[in-house]
Amino acid sequence: MFVQLLIIGLGNEQRVAVEKMNFLLVTHVNVRMSVQKIVQRGGPGFLRAGQDEIKALNFATLSSEHRQNVHAIGCRGSCQLPLQMSLRNTTVVAFARALYDPPMYKWFCPPFRWLILLSILGMTTSARADERMWLFNAPPLKQLKEKYQFEPALQWLEHLQKASVRFNSGGSGSFVSPNGLVITNHHVGADTLQKMGSAEHNYLRDGFYAKTQADEIKSTGLELNVLMSIEDVTARVTNAVKTGMTSDQASIARNAAIAAIEKESKDKTGLRSDVVTLYQGGAYHLYRYKRYDDVRLVFAPEQQMAFFGGDPDNFEYPRYDLDICLFRVYENGQPAKIEHFLKFNSSGPNDGELIFVSGSPGKTDRQLTQDEMGDMRDRYLPYILSMFYRREMLESAYSTRSFENARKARDDLFGDQNNRKRYDGYLAGLLDPQIWSALQARERKLRDAIGRDPKFKPTQSSYDRIKRAQAEIAKNAPVYNYLEQERPVTVGYRGPRAFAGNLFKYARLLLRAVDERAKPNGERIPTFRDSARESLELELFSTEPIYDDYEIVRLTDSLTDFASAFGADNPLVKKILAGKSPHARAVDLVTSTKLKDTALRKDLYGKDAAALQAAHDPMIDLARMIDVPAREARKISDAQDEIKKQAYSEIAKARFAIEGTSSYPDATFTLRLSYGTVRGYEQDGKQIPAFTDFAGLYQRSTEHDNKPPFDLPKRWIDKKANLNLATHFNFVSDADIIGGNSGSPVVNKENEFVGIIFDGNIQSLVLDCIYTDTQARAVSVDSAAIIEALRKVCDASALADELEGARK
Repeated sequence: MFVQLLIIGLGNEQRVAVEKMNFLLVTHVNVRMSVQKIVQRGGPGFLRAGQDEIKALNFATLSSEHRQNVHAIGCRGSCQLPLQMSLRNTTVVAFARALYDPPMYKWFCPPFRWLILLSILGMTTSARADERMWLFNAPPLKQLKEKYQFEPALQWLEHLQKASVRFNSGGSGSFVSPNGLVITNHHVGADTLQKMGSAEHNYLRDGFYAKTQADEIKSTGLELNVLMSIEDVTARVTNAVKTGMTSDQASIARNAAIAAIEKESKDKTGLRSDVVTLYQGGAYHLYRYKRYDDVRLVFAPEQQMAFFGGDPDNFEYPRYDLDICLFRVYENGQPAKIEHFLKFNSSGPNDGELIFVSGSPGKTDRQLTQDEMGDMRDRYLPYILSMFYRREMLESAYSTRSFENARKARDDLFGDQNNRKRYDGYLAGLLDPQIWSALQARERKLRDAIGRDPKFKPTQSSYDRIKRAQAEIAKNAPVYNYLEQERPVTVGYRGPRAFAGNLFKYARLLLRAVDERAKPNGERIPTFRDSARESLELELFSTEPIYDDYEIVRLTDSLTDFASAFGADNPLVKKILAGKSPHARAVDLVTSTKLKDTALRKDLYGKDAAALQAAHDPMIDLARMIDVPAREARKISDAQDEIKKQAYSEIAKARFAIEGTSSYPDATFTLRLSYGTVRGYEQDGKQIPAFTDFAGLYQRSTEHDNKPPFDLPKRWIDKKANLNLATHFNFVSDADIIGGNSGSPVVNKENEFVGIIFDGNIQSLVLDCIYTDTQARAVSVDSAAIIEALRKVCDASALADELEGARK
């Protein structure tokens, strides 16, 4: 990596003999260290982040490798300040000696320290290392060729694209055999393991292995998507919005155009067709997917091995997790024949090796305006954290009552703990003054560039429109979040905060499916368009078990939360509770509804609104009771979102003109390509190696007396002697990932499977809003560990043969 060396001097006219110049050189700057502290160290020398001492440095003694990258003027023995140069594999800032000599310190520090800090942050973020979540129809060919002397062919990219899989339950995966075998994370498959389980068969806790295809268990409600093609439909979508339209009219026109495009594509190709909003409204692409909904479980390890270390180790490193789960997709009752699958490299990657990650990152906020990020920091994240904390406490308390309760709630509890920790880290990042300054500098740089170009000056008003729209969204948020849900998922169902549980989900989907079906396709809520019908029906007709006691507990708590937020005397609260306590109302609703019956749901789905009302199901009646205020809140949100889309579209046009193709869109739970290298990092003055191994797993368990959450399943203790303890287990890389990338394949230049993403370290939690490769790392299971575990512990040699046989 080449990054800039910035020497800040006293004036542009001063010339200095570089070889004889005394200066303070700071490399791998830890942005949490204040510049004042750096300056106070004084004296010429060399300071590494995480070290306290300053080492002497003579510029003339730089290696020839570094000298050849120095600015040509500098190589001749003098320079004009400020001077920019490049050194390999480092981020550096240098200060001329005069600036930190004691006589100059008082003058220098106040006006310059923030300038220098922003320079440091600018280099650590704008140099961008291997940042970016690239679109597959706009791959980073130039960057890869310049930096790694590797340019993947279009066939290479197509193969990886069509070997990659999206789990609509939330996550990624990949095909790893020609017979439909798919690998993802255990925590991605956990929802399905939970639904398959029972008191007699706790697959989530104990794991599962189908020794033959006849033993493979069919999942319920699970859909896998494979991206087949991408088409730019920006012009058609944006041209639907005419000058002079109100935001309501524009939103309706835009949604109608999107619905028409999706329906035409679905009717023509038979593929799932989704129009994806990119750059917050700056572009629209049509993604066509092949769907698989006959998905069967093949293998899952014990949860204790998939999540070894539990919540204390979550988002930490080193790690020792076998976080994998394997499924098989079927077509017409037979294993699907897959053309594009990843060959399995059982050796895993090497330290420093170039790797690629192909997956569906959920959502990033890197291109949001500062005002919208401020609302995220001050309102939305505290709100969402309060919800996850509340749910986590509820599920923990419920789980402690019995082993069966723990089984029922385990997947929900894991998800809420994971989200709580993730959003805690995101909020901590936004509250860090240095990160916030970097975000401000990033926006200021773009706005200044926009302001300098006369043709883009009107775009400056876009920022004000976004600010006003976000303020209206914030005012509407309390009602909208309890009756709908802010920042809704693009795939699947995300319920309102006030009404937890599967039974209310079925009631709302039924009510709205019938109501929306009566409207023209272009006027429907996206979930109920013709193009989304198959996915809706898969969700609605799921045969997953319903547990009355767990439904009652969850609904009681969410109704209590709603009443507490709006007050017991609120007219809507009183209407919903119907003169009962939250608990009594929840008991009445759960025990009286008939929606636990899948056949009944199918029957009601085919009826019209009058027949649905005549059914007099209490849960459907509740969904109908709140539907008018919920739709009113949705209408306000949609109108303000349309204002933001138009404003972001103008900003995007200016950004494209200024930055060119170096700008990439925020993540949208659609397929992206990222790349980087396998490498460790430095933390608190200690070097963290890239790899862990099986020996470290047993050592960590021993350090904690094999007590939860560091306990090992019995067979892992009994079969320790079978293992090569030096086998790599987990590894880290600087690939750019975020939530949704879980299960993403890690491949080498030969497009071979060498690992699977399952987490990021704690320093990666800020990647929602800004990228840094200083310490942020993606954490993966090594392919070598997968084969070692399958053959020597899990008695799954046939499965290992299928994986490795793909190489023949």
